[in-house]
Amino acid sequence: MAPSGYRKLVDLPLVIPVFPLAGALLLPRGSLPLNIFEPRYLNMVDDAMAADRLIGMVQPGPGGERVRPPLTRVGCLGKITSFAETSDGRYLITLTGLCRFQVGPELSAATPYRQVRADYRDFEADLRESELPSDPASEAEDLMQALKAYLARKGLGLDWETAASAPWPTLVDSLSMALPFDPAAKQALIEAEAGAERRACLVALLRFDAAGGEDDDGPQRLQ
Repeated sequence: MAPSGYRKLVDLPLVIPVFPLAGALLLPRGSLPLNIFEPRYLNMVDDAMAADRLIGMVQPGPGGERVRPPLTRVGCLGKITSFAETSDGRYLITLTGLCRFQVGPELSAATPYRQVRADYRDFEADLRESELPSDPASEAEDLMQALKAYLARKGLGLDWETAASAPWPTLVDSLSMALPFDPAAKQALIEAEAGAERRACLVALLRFDAAGGEDDDGPQRLQ
C-alpha cells in the first residue's frame, strides 16, 4: 500500500526534485533501497527530509552530457520511508513508490540537483490498489514458465514458495524492479500499464533474454 496521505492527484506536488539513475526502477507501492553519496544528492535528501520527503526517480536518456543527461519521459515519485546515515557520511534510504509521472519542463533551480514539473494525469490509477485478474492461475503459469527459463540461463535463484503465494500483479512489479534488465527494458516496464500490460511486457523480456541473453558470472540469488 502507498504511504498514507496521497489519495488523489491534487495531493501530489507539481514541482519535484529528480534523481536520474540508469537501471533503477521504482514502481507504485514498490520499495527501492538507495545508497546516496554524491554531494548534490545528499543535499537533495536533506531538503526532502526537511519538507515532504518526496523524490522523483527517473532514468537518464541516451546522449547529452554525462553530468546532466537528458531525462526519459516517465519516472515515479517516491516517498522516503526509511533513512539512516553511515559513519562516512552516506545516506541509506528507502523510497516507496507513489505515482508515475510524465517528465515536464526542467526548472532553472538554484539547487545543485535537478527539478522538473511533474504531470501525473495519465497515471491516476497508480494511487489505487491493483485489481486481481479474473483468471489468476493461467496468468501465473505463463509468468512462472518464462521466469524459470530466464533464471536458469542467468544462474539466479528465487524463493519459489514466496513467489507462488504472491498475487501476480505484486509479483510482476517486484520482478520488474529486482531483475537485472538493461535500462531500456526497465523503461519499457515503467511505461507499461500496471496489471496485464506490464505482465505481458515482463514475460516478453524474460523470454527474449532467456533465448539469447548473455550469461552472468556465476549463480546469484534475488533478494
